[in-house]
Amino acid sequence: MLRKAFLSAALVAGFAFAACAARPAPAPETPPEPEAPKAVHSYILLDRTGSMSNLWDEALTSVNAYAAAVGEADEDEAAPLETSVTLAVFDAQDGLQYDVLRESVAPADWQSVTSDEVSPRGMTPLFDAIGRIISTAESDNPEKAVIVIMTDGLENSSREITREGARAALDRVEAKGWEVVFLGANFGKFDDAEAVGVSAAQTMAVGKGTMEESMNRLAAKSRSYGSGAAPSVEFDAEDRAVANEAEVKDRDN
Repeated sequence: MLRKAFLSAALVAGFAFAACAARPAPAPETPPEPEAPKAVHSYILLDRTGSMSNLWDEALTSVNAYAAAVGEADEDEAAPLETSVTLAVFDAQDGLQYDVLRESVAPADWQSVTSDEVSPRGMTPLFDAIGRIISTAESDNPEKAVIVIMTDGLENSSREITREGARAALDRVEAKGWEVVFLGANFGKFDDAEAVGVSAAQTMAVGKGTMEESMNRLAAKSRSYGSGAAPSVEFDAEDRAVANEAEVKDRDN
């Protein structure tokens, strides 16, 4: 009797072992794909026309400040953010003169731009220059981009594209989810910005003596947009107060 019980137990154990052996081992779990680091690329289009002469050093200082500040992480940022800056200057001398002075430079590698490298001259082919900076950005095709246009005057000499062409280029930017801001350098008339579709929330007059701080604040907004903490780059009442916008607009309008 005991022998039969032993044999039955042995058979059951054998069948169980065979069943386990036949069952395939579970596949190892595939580790999740690492997330691509977040990034934002800034494109600064700086008016280098003759009328910028009395603001030129301050304008360059503000651009250099932006390039440094956009690389500085806020203590609340949850993940690293890659940043880079392209700087182009423009004027007109027998047609558009468009020069890229810095191309996709990380803040840590930025070399300050000075008046020894570039100085004001010429007229204001604003629509042509907008078309060019957007073409530059489209060639890079970053996921997120902030295009900063800084000028102290109105369009007066474009030959390559019309106002409608500049607006069409900015419509492409909007479709990509990129941001465009328009800064009046001690200048408070935004007829051209409005004509090419830049919203009032993304235009700001910046008074003389306030450009560096205004660009520092803009760099922080660009980081917030790049990290996903903010959906867009817009100027608020505090930004406008820092920039002395009301004083500039009262003088120009």
